[in-house]
Amino acid sequence: MVPVSQIFSRFPRLVRDVSKSLKKKVNLIIQGEDTELDKSVIEDLLDPLIHCVRNSVDHGIESPADRKAAGKPEEGNVLLKASSEGSMIIIEIIDDGKGIDVNSVREKATERGIIHPNKNLSDIEAFNMIFEPGFSTAQSVTNISGRGVGLDVVKKQIEKLNGSASVWSEKGKGTKITIKLPLTLAIIQGLLVRLGKEIYAIPITSVLESHRIKPTDIKLIDNYEVFNVRDDVVSLIRLDRLFCISGDGKGDYHFVVIVGSEDKKMGLMVDSLIGEEDVVIKPLKDRYTNSPGIAGATILGDGTVSLIIDVSQLLDLGLKTEREKRMLRESTIT
Repeated sequence: MVPVSQIFSRFPRLVRDVSKSLKKKVNLIIQGEDTELDKSVIEDLLDPLIHCVRNSVDHGIESPADRKAAGKPEEGNVLLKASSEGSMIIIEIIDDGKGIDVNSVREKATERGIIHPNKNLSDIEAFNMIFEPGFSTAQSVTNISGRGVGLDVVKKQIEKLNGSASVWSEKGKGTKITIKLPLTLAIIQGLLVRLGKEIYAIPITSVLESHRIKPTDIKLIDNYEVFNVRDDVVSLIRLDRLFCISGDGKGDYHFVVIVGSEDKKMGLMVDSLIGEEDVVIKPLKDRYTNSPGIAGATILGDGTVSLIIDVSQLLDLGLKTEREKRMLRESTIT
């Protein structure tokens, strides 16, 4: 996790250079630069933010003469703000410029054939039209914006990061672009367990209790393996069988971690318990993103990679696998 100040620090000079070339007076205000975000997200966020800030200075902020005529101070303001809200990071680019002219957007969209001439656009639909590919309301092409490269570039980049971008504007008062991004990296407490040579982490918030049981404590009910915990019967999932790992299978005892909630719980059978540890979740990429039962990965202190178990997915996956195996056994017997 790194603070967004790593990229926010580049914007004072950018705004100064752009406003100078446009002969405008612009004051940049930065807030929330201590907000932390995943380093990999920060790197991909710079270009979309540069595009948005340049857009605010060029399209949003009026010339000093126009601002004076509108009864505004000659110097315009652009606010670059970061804040966190639950598991999301929110970045806002707000200017006090002329806002988006909804009628102008409708005319341009009709002219380009994006919408039918008879279609009535709501204000929000008109605002979000600026994210359409190649859409621009610039009257002339400059080296800053209006080159036919619209904010669609921003939206695509943000969506690649599993985020969203939206815009709100009030004519004569200004525009606000809001970018929401998930915290793809987080620190959780995990219970480390061993399966053969592999180490897995189970989020501690999903762990109810752990037990050491004898092989004789395991019973069969409708071909499901279960064991008794006080007056309760808990289903068992053998993780080595589920993940196709050759477990130890030796010893006089099995270790069982009971996960879930009071109304839906299950026992995960593992070879041994290692202990609790704070782990950093790293998202899985490419072909591993849809691995069922796995939420992500972490790198342990000795450099080994440990997969983090997604308990809710695992409960469904475990029941489904056990059901399939039971049906297969029954059809074989028949």
